Amino acid sequence: MKGKGRKSNPILLDIVKELRRAAKLNNAPIWDSIAERMKAPRRLMAQVNLSKINRFSEDGETILVPGKVLGTGKLDHRVTVAALSFSKEAKRRIEETSGRCISIKSLIEENPKGSEVKILA
Repeated sequence: MKGKGRKSNPILLDIVKELRRAAKLNNAPIWDSIAERMKAPRRLMAQVNLSKINRFSEDGETILVPGKVLGTGKLDHRVTVAALSFSKEAKRRIEETSGRCISIKSLIEENPKGSEVKILA
């Protein structure tokens, strides 16, 4: 029987552990903040549409979504989006604008300090 409030998804647990490690190693509190958000129940995790990413980002920015990116709306500029998961349509539309869809782990590797990263939830 699973304990109440405990995550059982090993991939998610691994990401939270990696975020905590990155926060400590790089003195980057952004990763601790994201780890806390990722510990929330799945039903409370962020679900962000492309329209929101388009509204709150500029060309060339890096966006972090501690949840899922959904394909509703238009994206009219190039962005790098890191998220737990992407819908097929969101991934297609981001890549159509020459943007990138990457995992949160990849973002940590590319940007250990978490500088110039905008969080959308």
